[in-house]
Amino acid sequence: MVPSEENQLVPKEVESAAEEPRVLCIIQDTTNSKTVNERVTLNLPASTPLKRLFEDVASKVGYVNGTFDLVWGNGDNVTDTTPIDQNSDKTILDAGFEPGKKNFLHLTDKDGEQPHIMPEDSGTTDDSAQDRFIGPLPREGSVGCTNDYVSQSYSYSSVLSKSETGYVGLVNQAMTCYLNSLLQTLFMTPEFRNALYKWEFEESEEDPVTSIPYQLQRLFVLLQTSKKRAIETTDVTRSFGWDSSEAWQQHDVQELCRVMFDALEQKWKQTEQADLINQLYQGKLKDYVRCLECGYEGWRIDTYLDIPLVIRPYGSNQAFASVEEALHAFIQPEILDGPNQYFCERCKKKCDARKGLRFLHFPYLLTLQLKRFDFDYTTMHRIKLNDRMTFPEELDMSVFIDVEDEKSPQTESCTDSGAENEGSCHSDQMSNDFSNDDGVDEGICLESNSTAERIPKTGSEKSSLLYELFSVMVHSGSAAGGHYYACIKSFSDDQWYSFNDQHVSKITQEDIKKTYGGSSGSRGYYSSAFASSTNAYMLIYRLKDPTRNAKFLEAHDYPEHIKQLVQKERELEEQEKRQREIERNTCKIKLFCMHPTKQIMMENKLEVHKDRTLKEAVEIAYKLMDLEEAVPLDCCRLVKYDEFHDYLERSYEGEEDTPMGLLLGGVKSTYMFDLLLETRRPDQIFQCYKPGEVMVKVHVVDLKTESVAPPISVRAYLNQTVSEFKQLISKATHLPAETMRVVLERCYNDLRLLNISSKTLKAEGFFRSNKVFIESSESLDHHVAYTDSHLWKLLDRHANTIRLYVSLPEQSPGSQFRRAVYQKSSGDSGNLDEACERVKGPIGNMKSVEAILEESTEKLKSLSLQQQQEGDNGDSSKSTEASDFENIESPLNEIDSSTSAENRELENQIQISDPENLQSEERSDSDVNNDRSTSSVDSDILSSSHSSDTLCNVDNAPLPLANGLDSHSITSSRRSKANQGKKETWDTAEEDSGTDSEYDESGKSRGEAQYMYFKSEPYTADEGSGEGQKWLMVHVDKRITLSAFKQHLEPFVGVPSSHFKVFRVYASNQEFESVRLNETLSSFSDDNKITIRLGRALKKGEYRVKVYQLLVNEPEPCKFLLDAVFAKGMTVRQSKEELLPQLREQCGLDLTIDRFRLRKKTWKNPGTVFLDYHIYEEDINISSNWEVFLEILDGIEKMKSMSQLAVLSRRWRPSEMKLDSFQEVVLESSSVEELKEKLSEISGIPLENIEFAKGRGTFPCDISILEIHQDLDWNPKVSTLNVWPLYICDDGAVIFYRDKTEELMELTDEQRNELMKKESSRLQKTGHRVTYSPRKEKALKIYLDGAPNKDLTQD
Repeated sequence: MVPSEENQLVPKEVESAAEEPRVLCIIQDTTNSKTVNERVTLNLPASTPLKRLFEDVASKVGYVNGTFDLVWGNGDNVTDTTPIDQNSDKTILDAGFEPGKKNFLHLTDKDGEQPHIMPEDSGTTDDSAQDRFIGPLPREGSVGCTNDYVSQSYSYSSVLSKSETGYVGLVNQAMTCYLNSLLQTLFMTPEFRNALYKWEFEESEEDPVTSIPYQLQRLFVLLQTSKKRAIETTDVTRSFGWDSSEAWQQHDVQELCRVMFDALEQKWKQTEQADLINQLYQGKLKDYVRCLECGYEGWRIDTYLDIPLVIRPYGSNQAFASVEEALHAFIQPEILDGPNQYFCERCKKKCDARKGLRFLHFPYLLTLQLKRFDFDYTTMHRIKLNDRMTFPEELDMSVFIDVEDEKSPQTESCTDSGAENEGSCHSDQMSNDFSNDDGVDEGICLESNSTAERIPKTGSEKSSLLYELFSVMVHSGSAAGGHYYACIKSFSDDQWYSFNDQHVSKITQEDIKKTYGGSSGSRGYYSSAFASSTNAYMLIYRLKDPTRNAKFLEAHDYPEHIKQLVQKERELEEQEKRQREIERNTCKIKLFCMHPTKQIMMENKLEVHKDRTLKEAVEIAYKLMDLEEAVPLDCCRLVKYDEFHDYLERSYEGEEDTPMGLLLGGVKSTYMFDLLLETRRPDQIFQCYKPGEVMVKVHVVDLKTESVAPPISVRAYLNQTVSEFKQLISKATHLPAETMRVVLERCYNDLRLLNISSKTLKAEGFFRSNKVFIESSESLDHHVAYTDSHLWKLLDRHANTIRLYVSLPEQSPGSQFRRAVYQKSSGDSGNLDEACERVKGPIGNMKSVEAILEESTEKLKSLSLQQQQEGDNGDSSKSTEASDFENIESPLNEIDSSTSAENRELENQIQISDPENLQSEERSDSDVNNDRSTSSVDSDILSSSHSSDTLCNVDNAPLPLANGLDSHSITSSRRSKANQGKKETWDTAEEDSGTDSEYDESGKSRGEAQYMYFKSEPYTADEGSGEGQKWLMVHVDKRITLSAFKQHLEPFVGVPSSHFKVFRVYASNQEFESVRLNETLSSFSDDNKITIRLGRALKKGEYRVKVYQLLVNEPEPCKFLLDAVFAKGMTVRQSKEELLPQLREQCGLDLTIDRFRLRKKTWKNPGTVFLDYHIYEEDINISSNWEVFLEILDGIEKMKSMSQLAVLSRRWRPSEMKLDSFQEVVLESSSVEELKEKLSEISGIPLENIEFAKGRGTFPCDISILEIHQDLDWNPKVSTLNVWPLYICDDGAVIFYRDKTEELMELTDEQRNELMKKESSRLQKTGHRVTYSPRKEKALKIYLDGAPNKDLTQD
């Protein structure tokens, strides 16, 4: 997160005087795209000289002073673009800086060269300029970490230079601040660091990548010797067995400490460091219970690595004021009396007793965890306690060791709630490292064989137990997430430092006190909610013992293997530095090249050192573009190129030995131009491109052949006149300039005749790259007005003509088409005759295409006569065969393979005498999964009245909405639907603006009188496009309407345009159906592919419907059957009647009308049962892309009324661990009592023993049989089904039920594991989750073998 300017914390210099006015400077580094969004903030005294300003900026951003400029940014002085004079003796106040306001500055290149990065070994140790700051700093990519503090940003260059403190930070991978805090604390612990250095890694015994101690060793060496500001921790986390996803998981730092120590102990077994953790961090305490009657005491010795201290006793509004108070509460005993009495082994009865803890031994390094995270039982959420709790710099622990106040009546009668709660929770609070619990629970994927260690009671340690604080791990944020950083005191100089990820800075004891937490005033239990969220979470003290207190090893005292490691890491860092230097001096620019033989434009990135010459760069580019076998090296050169305008800016004659850094204007992250590797033939010479020239592509037009030649490149100057430009073109084309007409295409469809000879090219609108057409014949066309001339028409057609590839249906329509019945039969024959004659007319002597058209015409004529007869003899309105086609041969099937490739052109008036025979197009259909080119009815997909095309994703099924309902749900509750009137709809073919008629109200063709170009020829597609598939290559004016385009395609498809559809094919074979007949092809572009599919268009008021079979007891309950057409006003029974023959012919289902029902389909959920008398659009909302379930009935239909409710029940048998099949239960009301009666009736379970629960998720509501018994909400306390938590208001709900007296089968561990694997496999195959419980927080684990085991049984 980039902090806003208003809330940026301004760093203050330590010795600044409070009374002097301050000047706030905000500097933005604009020299690099990586730093342009970063800002450096300085708050300087008004008397600061400009020289000091530049020095401070250089120090902040890590640049060498004098290699950059500062100019005014977007403040009041934005008009002044001159750089600020850094050598001036003026103060910043005299230079125009304003105190009390934000002064914006831009850091820019100096003299066209980027600033020099400060060498890494030139870090200063001047503490006067060190910012005093504590708290989390914003980081790049800090996701999930909340901040209370905001500070200045830093540029990437500053990360490369070491902090002024001399310490190195750690890069936050994403949310690994908790890890960084612990690693820095361990690094700053002399005893731990020295012991780690003494351990020697044996590469022959272990992989260094997975060795945790070795990677910690490397990290510590880098922290001690690196010259960088911060180093990465990825190698350490990789040794933990973590992948990149772990970087996005924030964990508790105390939990990490415990898990990491366990992992180190496992790795250090049978080495000198085997007991290191215990020697440094482990203490001992006694957990005792003493009988108050006989004095008998039972006890157990436990070990601990840290002491958890509660902030506030349970139920109390008052927090402990200090760590000392919390420690006293920790060992305060509680009295076990009343129902909590203790059974005394000596008294052989329950007696009052005292239970508590006693410290027997404190570790050398004492870790205190302040338990700031708690659970609020009112809101049922985790909360963070931000109460104030002080902690001393020196802590005397002698008062807490082996305390026994048995004779004190105050102790014996202590029953306050805090002590009572504390005594009952000790076992949960302690971090016992030697428990009998499975090691997996401790965060280590390893079986733990250690047993509880029994240690005899030792004598009281009353000797000096004075501890000094040296590490405070701070948490900033809430219980939901936050940020960790560490405040650590160095034992070398007793100075406190803030280690905040990559930032390390000096702090004071006052800054430590800020981490106590707390707020002003009393706000009761929630007082901490209003306090600062930044407070101490873990404290680490070291015993003050001069005989044991160690110092850090000096370099000359390092073991030999550490010296070698230091040398190795230093060499790697130097190598990395050299590589960075090379990267910093490498020019990276886009490179283009037109391949001399393939004639395709290739693109790559040229990377060349700034000191390499142009000649060397040409060699690099030559090899990069792989031109060795295509053209000799001396036939190539690099030129300056503008790819966007396709413009050659200049060539570099005579500069072959010039360094690329000079030619390109320095090393930049981005360039405003590109390079082109230009090639020539050996017999050609390169043209000289001078700056200031414009490039013109000249196309020669031949009116006789109506052709436009490929372009010839000519370079001209903007100050040339049109007359001079004609002479220039005449030389290039060898055409006479006297009769030359020049037409400039300034933009699409803007063709301008240049007829004023004295006008300059600039005045005519020429730019960097231009396109002109020339014609130089002596025809009479010169004397015609330009817009009426043949030249204008030809150029207009050329500008608007696109090339399309049309895929025709693979199978011919055949006899299915002969059965097609037109809605209106009168005049059909004449119409088709006329249409075919219209197509055939202008063809002339092109025999092959003429033969196609004649045969197609005859077929269409005979089919029309047959349809007219069938239309007279049958009721076409109820025909279910209206959308079918029989197999007839497509005209293209009869084209001989050796057919001449002669082109056919159709340039004609689109004339149709009887528009009523053409039906409007349907919305869309592109279910490729059910692709049948002769499908009777193709499926609809998502449609929009605002788009001419409809998206079809061939790979994905329809997606459900979040609430499980589709956007065209029949009713939110179908019970309320019975009293509703007719609902307005917008998705029919009649009312949908996305489906147009081909004619206006007068019946006149809209395409009439529009002269459009259409030219087609057979085309052989590439391999893999479909064997035997027929293709056309069509050149067509893109201003033609879709209706006219389809009519041009009629003779090739073999059916009228109303009986096939046009699909536009996109990348990855996604398809859109074009359905708006009045729209033009303007959205199409060259080389677009089109697929033609057979299928009748919808008539007004009709909808295309996908019918699925509902199979409630099958593994896949949803099976696609067929596509059908339902009409507005049709009853459900009528639609069922029309479905019967289609089900018989296409699906092999021989049903009677009363043996199946239709019901609503929402995603995969069965919904409302449609009754026979329901009317579409009155009782049932229907829309495009509608889906419906067909359910075959076992008996007669029980659903007779809208007031009934049909639910699907399934019995759970816990004693057998199995589920029975689904059974439908029809209820007369929404009564729970009736539901139980029906379930008792079908199952034989006594009514009083019936328990039920509603299924969760998508039908069939699968759930693991290991979870169903306890995870579902069994027997909800409601009397009706339509209230919370059931909300069963519609048909299709899933109900599980059981006999409450039936006990759950007891499983062995082996049976449970086997069943878990089976259930996991079954549910994953069906796409259902194994569990529906909320996602649990991911456990922190360190994998000792370097990689986690894949447990398929876990969720």
